[in-house]
Amino acid sequence: MALGQDPLDALKIPDGTTVEEHDLVTDGDMVVGGQSTVEFGVRGRNVLAGERVTFGGDIEAESDCRLDVWCDVAGNVLVGDDAYLGERVHIGGRLMVSGDLDIGDDVDIEEGFEANGWIVIRNPVPTLVFYFLVLSQLLSIGENEAADELAEALSGDSDEDPLVVPRGATVSDDAWRVSTPATVGDGCRLHGNLRAETITVGVDNNVFGSFRARDDIEIGERTQVHGDVTTRDGTVTVANGAHVRGDISCSALELHDGAEVDGTIRASGDIRLIQPDPGTAPRDDGSDVDEDRPAEATPDAGTASTQDATPDADDEDSTDATPPGDPGPGAVPDPAPDSNPD
Repeated sequence: MALGQDPLDALKIPDGTTVEEHDLVTDGDMVVGGQSTVEFGVRGRNVLAGERVTFGGDIEAESDCRLDVWCDVAGNVLVGDDAYLGERVHIGGRLMVSGDLDIGDDVDIEEGFEANGWIVIRNPVPTLVFYFLVLSQLLSIGENEAADELAEALSGDSDEDPLVVPRGATVSDDAWRVSTPATVGDGCRLHGNLRAETITVGVDNNVFGSFRARDDIEIGERTQVHGDVTTRDGTVTVANGAHVRGDISCSALELHDGAEVDGTIRASGDIRLIQPDPGTAPRDDGSDVDEDRPAEATPDAGTASTQDATPDADDEDSTDATPPGDPGPGAVPDPAPDSNPD
């Protein structure tokens, strides 16, 4: 992560993210910006939330969970490793921690808590400050190898991309509302209308909701959108095999061959129908390859040779014009064996 770059500048939904009943599930980490509302329960590897984040269900963290000050969780919090709770955090259910518990002042856990490791009651520092303090301490004592591992984890270079919810966002079964760009990976299954500045959706997704953005919207191949697609000033791009089960309203539209739109298309600007490249041919494995042949190697279907054409049976002149054995016009006939030249 570059210095000065805001890691929470967009809604980022990684590959394979699903909404299962009332839970938002991802294989990687989950990072939620401050003052956001997530009305789902969440399940992930590490769950990190900024200040004043509200969760509408349970939190299940396979590894660590860190909740900054004034966070509110409606259900239980189950943590596989260590948990860090800032002051005035409220948990409506039970807290179960397999590792150590670092807890701040005035934390309210309605159904009690259990931790298998150390329990430290104090006021933990904010998440990012905590990590950078640990990093600086490792460098100061000469543990460069451990510092490199921590820096790699902070940069996001892991096997799974994190799910990132920007600051001030609202995520619910009804709508995902952010004031930033939104990116959806591949193979996701989501519920709710998506509202963002721009929307980019990958391939093989199934979204039960509509899209609305101020600028461009891109829908990847074989993605199904069960709702309308609307943009105020941008271009809507629907890739090959994508299916929009609703209306499209936009400034400009790029509709690729094989895309389907069930509803009405309204565009104030251009509508372009994108055809596949004629210079590519499908292989047996389904991939496209450029045959790279000269133009003369493939005859044009519109300029068929007359010598290859089959004469019409109803045209008697065409069948009698050239009797069998006649060499045809322009050929020099062989002299007869018993003919005598003058």
